[in-house]
Amino acid sequence: MANAGNLTAEQLDFFDVNGYLILESFSSKQEVRKMRDRMAELLDGFDGSFSSIFSTKNQQHTDDYFFQSAENISFFFEENAFGADGHLKQPKELSINKVGHALHEIDPVFKEFSFSDKISGMLCSLGYKRPVVIQSMYIFKQPGIGGEVVPHQDNSFLYTEPPSCTGLWLALEDATITNGCLWAIPGSHKHGLKRRFIRDENGVHFNHPSPSYDHKDFVPLEVKAGSLVVIHGDLIHQSFENKSPNSRHALSLHVVDTNGHVWAKDNWIQRKVEPEPIYAS
Repeated sequence: MANAGNLTAEQLDFFDVNGYLILESFSSKQEVRKMRDRMAELLDGFDGSFSSIFSTKNQQHTDDYFFQSAENISFFFEENAFGADGHLKQPKELSINKVGHALHEIDPVFKEFSFSDKISGMLCSLGYKRPVVIQSMYIFKQPGIGGEVVPHQDNSFLYTEPPSCTGLWLALEDATITNGCLWAIPGSHKHGLKRRFIRDENGVHFNHPSPSYDHKDFVPLEVKAGSLVVIHGDLIHQSFENKSPNSRHALSLHVVDTNGHVWAKDNWIQRKVEPEPIYAS
C-alpha cells in the first residue's frame, strides 16, 4: 500500500494551475552526494566501447543500443563531445550527456530513491494507483558543451491511454539560468498533447511537426541542489545549452500509472519485462 499523500492542498492547487511544482530540500545533501558518488563510480567503470550520441534536435534513433537502454544502464555522449578526428575532446566524465534508462531498476542507490516513501507519498497525493518508473536518466548538462533540450511534453514520449506521465526532476547541483536550468510555460498542460513520438519498423519519429513557441511565455525554474521539480506530462518545458563553466547534474524519473491506463505499444520503450510498481493501492 502507498503512504498517505504528503503534498498539501496549496501545493496540489499550484500544480493544477501551473503544471509544475517545486519541492525545495526534497533530498538531503547526503542523499545528493550518495547519488553523485555512485554515478562517478559507474562512469569510472565505463570503458566507452558501447555508447551513443544523444540529441533532442535529431531523434531519429534506430540503433539497438538506444532501444535496449530501456532495460539497461546505458551511456550517451554529448553531440559536441567529439572532434573532427572522431576522438573525445576531453575526458569521458566531461563528455557524457546522460546515463539511462533503467538506473531505478538496476542500481541499488538510484532504486532506493525511486522507491522511497517520499516518492510514494507524493505520487499518492497526485492520485496514482499503481505507479511505475518507466524510465530514469542521470543528466549531466556538461560545462561548455551541455546540449539544448528543445520544448517538449513528456506524454509525447511515454504515452498511456489515458495519459498519465509525470516527470520528477531532482537537482543534484544548483540549476540556474546560467548553467541550463529548466524553463516552462505555466498552464500549458491544460491545452492537451501536441504530438506523439512513435516507434515503428523505420525507427522512431514524431507524428506531427513541433509547434512554435514564444520564449517570453517561458519562466525559468531555478532551483537549489536537492530540490525536486514535479512536471505534468503535458507541460511544455525545455532547457538551453550550458555555456557556463559549471555543470548541472540532475536525476530525472518519469512515472506512469498502470491501473486503468494502457501503455501504448508504439512508444519507443518496448519492454521485455513488466516494470515493478512502486506500490499498488
